[in-house]
Amino acid sequence: MVKQESRPKPETKKGGGAKARKEGQKEDRKLSALYESSGEKVARKNRFCPKCGPGTFLGKHKDRLVCGRCRYVEYQKTI
Repeated sequence: MVKQESRPKPETKKGGGAKARKEGQKEDRKLSALYESSGEKVARKNRFCPKCGPGTFLGKHKDRLVCGRCRYVEYQKTI
């Protein structure tokens, strides 16, 4: 019987599947960033999606508004 030499195991990445945050990357927005309260009234800062209806906000980007649920897009004019 011939002995086989043991090979070193390949280096494996540990720490789960989540990627580490890089410096300068945006922080997660809180729900309070979507609403503005004054007294007893609560006003919504962003618009709702016209296809999905109330409860789904349009995300603001540099040149467009986008629904994260149905991918509805409204482009804004840039001056």
